[in-house]
Amino acid sequence: MISHHNGNNPFLFFHGSYKKPLTKRNPFPLSPKVPSFPSSTATPVLQVSRVHFIHSHFSAKRLSRQVKGKVEDVLLDYLHSSRGYSFVDAEFISKNSPSFVQGLVSEFHGQDDDVATCLRKWLWYNPINEFEPFFESLGISPHELPLFLPRGMMYLSDDHVMLANFHALSNYGVPRNRVGKIYREAKEVFGYPNGLLLSKFRGYENLGLSRSMVIKLVVCCPSLLVGETSVELAMVLDWLKKIDIGHDWIGNYMSCLKTYDPRRMLDAMQFFHEVGYTEEQMHNFFKENPALLLEGLEKKLYVFLGLAFKLGLNRNVIYSCFVEYPHILTTKCAKNLLGVIGFLHYLGMDIDDISRILSNHMHLLSSHPLKGPKAVCSQLKLRKADLCQIIKDDPLKLISLASKLKQNSNLQLLRDDPSKHLGKTTFLLKLGYAENSEEMAKAVKRFRGRGDQLQERFDCLVEAGLDYNIALKMIKCAPMILNQKKVVIQKKIDFLRNILGYPLDCVVAFPAYLCYDLERIMLRFSMYAWVAERKAAKPMMALSTILASSDDKFVKYIVNAHPEGPAIWDGLKKLLLKDKSQLFP
Repeated sequence: MISHHNGNNPFLFFHGSYKKPLTKRNPFPLSPKVPSFPSSTATPVLQVSRVHFIHSHFSAKRLSRQVKGKVEDVLLDYLHSSRGYSFVDAEFISKNSPSFVQGLVSEFHGQDDDVATCLRKWLWYNPINEFEPFFESLGISPHELPLFLPRGMMYLSDDHVMLANFHALSNYGVPRNRVGKIYREAKEVFGYPNGLLLSKFRGYENLGLSRSMVIKLVVCCPSLLVGETSVELAMVLDWLKKIDIGHDWIGNYMSCLKTYDPRRMLDAMQFFHEVGYTEEQMHNFFKENPALLLEGLEKKLYVFLGLAFKLGLNRNVIYSCFVEYPHILTTKCAKNLLGVIGFLHYLGMDIDDISRILSNHMHLLSSHPLKGPKAVCSQLKLRKADLCQIIKDDPLKLISLASKLKQNSNLQLLRDDPSKHLGKTTFLLKLGYAENSEEMAKAVKRFRGRGDQLQERFDCLVEAGLDYNIALKMIKCAPMILNQKKVVIQKKIDFLRNILGYPLDCVVAFPAYLCYDLERIMLRFSMYAWVAERKAAKPMMALSTILASSDDKFVKYIVNAHPEGPAIWDGLKKLLLKDKSQLFP
């Protein structure tokens, strides 16, 4: 049965019981510019596949847009009219298999005007292997095709089980251009009996996941569709609930260009829990570093953390360092820190001094691979004990004397001018917090970043035109303002004044404006501006009314204030999602 197009279904396949009878007589003569073909008692198959197909991808002359369009139209007509594909399927395959199209054209050496005519005649008598353009349209490259083409089959419609599972993915909403990744990494999924794939989707929905989240997960983690419902994923979701992170949150940071493993996610969460981090610390840590949760910890980082704890480094010190300098969590930085420990141990430095140096300079040391200690001692003509004492007296000498990287003036500036690396406590004292007070302790946890970074962010508020004392009061009311990068704060202020036309004083009454993400600000104010422009809402409405109200209230009082409002609101949300998908494929 041929499937019919459904506008709500972005991913359709046909069952294709119809096949055009294939003649066994020799093809009639074509243009002299077209090569002749030997007759055969078997049904001839157009040999643009495998080696020739891949070769043509690299060596054939680039097609002009006009010729490419003509060949695509011929292929579409062949698949739709001769092979029984639905028009939507035939069009998608013909438009999304450029290497196959190139291979078809490379069989002909006539003028551009002759190609479409010659190819159409060719296809009357020479059926193609339909799996080739089909798989290419799903994202499987020509290089990989020989690994995936089924043996002894050339008609896609003959593989009913595979088609049924493609339909199951389609009907659930998996984007067609992502199916190739699932086929590549979990081919057994396409041999499932009827209904099994759908039951797996339902199993993940029963864990509390939305359909869109399930789709994102199976595209990024195709292995989730193999075997039983992933116990590891269920445990990851339980952990997210414990540390107050929503289930769908991780989907916002997943890239379809990568593959993720729930077991690695679970290992990362359990590790931080087992070494003593609180649920609040884990919440903040993973919120700031989603890649660490999604991609898990590398082996070298586990080794470094294990050694660090054995050396007696304080867990809170390590936590603060990771939050302020997330680059330390990379394999490269972990390897560098392991090198530091090995270097200092070789010199005979005691554990307390190694711990002190790492605690105070971890972020700098993590960026420098070190030479071997023997080579450094030889080069400097120093005994181990002498070099050890030099580094104890000035730990940053370890970088200047032993780093493999070329030195720059930044390190010297940090050493000569401590104000360039202002401490967080010093900054908070300037804001008026009492030293060693309970209020100061809470503030240290609330404000993220180095002291000099926090100062820079605070200064940008004053530079924007706010009175210094007023800016202080705002920060104490909404500390999260300074947990954003300076450029983000500047964008929000610029949007408020230059796009919305609001005076900067509006944020004094509602400092939380600067804490909302730009997506929410742009979406809600775009809708409000449209309604206000049509006199359906009062001008210059309070920022808190627009941003802080719940979704239901916003729709009720702003969106529904104009008859066309709901349609405009839906359009704005779709536009935002489209923009996000382009930035985050």
